[in-house]
Amino acid sequence: MKVLLISTNTVTEPYPSYPIGLDYVANAISTPHKVKTIDMNELRAGSGLVEVLSQFIPDVIGLSIRNIDNVDAANVKTFIGEIRELISIIRRHSKGVIVLGGSGFTILPGELIMLLDADFGVIGEGERLQFLLKALERNGSVSGLPGIVTRNSPIEFPEPWSQPFPRGIFPDHSYTSFYLKRGGILNIQTKRGCPFKCIYCTYPHIEGTRFRFVEPEEVADTARMLQHAGARYLYVTDSTYNGSYEHSLKVAAAFKKAGISIPWGGFFVPTAAPPDYYNILADAGLMHVEFGTETLSNQVLESYGKPFQIDDVFSSHREALAAGLHVAHYLMLGGPGENKDTLKETLANADRLEKAVFFVFNGIRIYPHTALYDLALEEGQMEPKWCPLEPRFYWSPSLSREKLMDIVIDHACSRSNWIVGSGSQQMFKNIAKLHERGNVGPLWERLIQ
Repeated sequence: MKVLLISTNTVTEPYPSYPIGLDYVANAISTPHKVKTIDMNELRAGSGLVEVLSQFIPDVIGLSIRNIDNVDAANVKTFIGEIRELISIIRRHSKGVIVLGGSGFTILPGELIMLLDADFGVIGEGERLQFLLKALERNGSVSGLPGIVTRNSPIEFPEPWSQPFPRGIFPDHSYTSFYLKRGGILNIQTKRGCPFKCIYCTYPHIEGTRFRFVEPEEVADTARMLQHAGARYLYVTDSTYNGSYEHSLKVAAAFKKAGISIPWGGFFVPTAAPPDYYNILADAGLMHVEFGTETLSNQVLESYGKPFQIDDVFSSHREALAAGLHVAHYLMLGGPGENKDTLKETLANADRLEKAVFFVFNGIRIYPHTALYDLALEEGQMEPKWCPLEPRFYWSPSLSREKLMDIVIDHACSRSNWIVGSGSQQMFKNIAKLHERGNVGPLWERLIQ
């Protein structure tokens, strides 16, 4: 069969994210099928998609949905309308079967398959598409296939993918240059899953509640392959790179042995690290550490279900700085347990973290399959029949939304290292100019005065 895979994500601010998921899916189905992957970041206009459809004439068109919206309560942007337009174009110019997948789809499969009028959906990891293709080839039923849904079938969430998930040989995509010209960033994965119990997070639902590791040598081989393909920076897409200190150290050692010479970064949890941990990673090329800190109040950390306290945050921050790394912290303010005193505590503690950049979000996006969803329902912050495609945010009953946002914006306006919400257009322009001049990586460290 001829299968066309489409990355629908066109968000490029502050920098575009390479569609790593398509590589895994393409590798899983490429034998015996003829597979073509395209990226709407490269095509941009629908006319480009029409040309691909007319030339390739696919039997199956798979659309990857990465994000539903931008999770920014102050400036909400949804992406589903753009995907509806793509599907409308596909329906007019192709007789191919339409299949939805991706992390965004896995969060809301029932709502999206109906709204977007697709034929099938793949819940969870995209490697399952191979089973749908086999069923379609023999005109068989898809009933009972784990993770495969139709508009009329019940929504059942499968167990995480239990087989290996090799990425395979890095394809010669035409769209790779789009990312290499905008920071030189390509993505890499060292494991799937997340065992942490943060009340707002969808990672455990999407990838499962336990880590499934890629062998360190395989990760290093992929990193070397990406480096040879022109990558000048690697971003680790794991839920948390250091969720397993043992495995992450082995990956770093494999990077050194493989001669990886480009810098890399990722998302980290600020828990107590082994001695010299950040020095070892820095020696293996780590440059940027992004901590999922979320709050600097122990009371709120407990409410959020975080596996650390503020002393751990300060220790992790100091150790990363001492290793010569750039450090950022994500904050999500106004969630369960927040009040005026805890907010004041967080802002004061943030000012004690030297040479840090803060990415700050007010309110927490509510998603199904999370403890936050159940709490919001219990507190009456949403109706039982609320459609999750409509962005809804949790706000602590102890602190009004308006008051919280006023306090945070007032605090941030005099601090260039604070990015509230999605960021400013001027910041995006500055980053784009730096990338045009040959600078690589996320570059948020330039915000520190």
